[in-house]
Amino acid sequence: MESLKYVLIFLLSLFILGCSGNDELPDIAADTGERQMYEEAQRYMRTKNFDLSVRSLEMLESRYPFGKYAEQAQLELIYAHYGAYEHEAAVEAADRFIRLHPQHPSVDYAYYMKGLAAYTSGQDILSRFLPTDETLRDTNHAKEAFAEFAQLISRFPDSPFAADAKARMVHLRNLLARQEINVANYYFRRGAYLAAANRGRYVVENFQRTPAVSDGLAVMAQGYILLGLDDLAQDAIDVLALNYPSHPSLDDEGNYRSVYTLDGLQRSWINKATFGLFDPPRPPQFNNRPKI
Repeated sequence: MESLKYVLIFLLSLFILGCSGNDELPDIAADTGERQMYEEAQRYMRTKNFDLSVRSLEMLESRYPFGKYAEQAQLELIYAHYGAYEHEAAVEAADRFIRLHPQHPSVDYAYYMKGLAAYTSGQDILSRFLPTDETLRDTNHAKEAFAEFAQLISRFPDSPFAADAKARMVHLRNLLARQEINVANYYFRRGAYLAAANRGRYVVENFQRTPAVSDGLAVMAQGYILLGLDDLAQDAIDVLALNYPSHPSLDDEGNYRSVYTLDGLQRSWINKATFGLFDPPRPPQFNNRPKI
């Protein structure tokens, strides 16, 4: 009987140890599964397989919303959406991270990626390889990106992303100024000379230190000439000649030259001889600033 008692005690001890061991297994298995899913997402990210990376990060956060990789997964999901050309989803992911973790040490990265996603929102895969004129596209995304980068710099002036954000803001400002000149060109073609002159004035007043300012002055001069406002036209010409003497709208003596006058388009002898069939004059177009 004494031997049987010791055997029972030994078996009971093994049972208790087995039960305590089983209690720890789910935690170990869960931690291993979470880490494996995170490492898998990282592997997809390194190979630029962003679609699978998005799926892995979303699944990780869904299965382990309070796990140790949850915050990092939310942060990296922003870039994964961006890499997959899902710009709106990237902005939403950045907004969500900022809302949930406003004091996170990497929250400035979320602000930066939000601006970067808006910055490239009008692009697709083809536009990254085929040259296009950004000023001929919708510039609402450019305005949104400018505001987001400005918010980043205001909130986190010492952020490692601040310098790049400032450089992108300069590019965006130049782009928006050029777009105004393109609109002025459109108004010239439509015969809306006052609207064209106002666009040029808007560039001069609101986009100082951009390459498009010289074209803005030329637009003002041309618009005022066509409207018969000689004094205003001369003022614009004087400022243009003083600050941008090499502008194509000026001759060597600083006089404004244009094929468009109050009498209409100046026609060549070929155009006159062929009764307008050949060598037609073109409305004024201004696009003389350096490419940005």
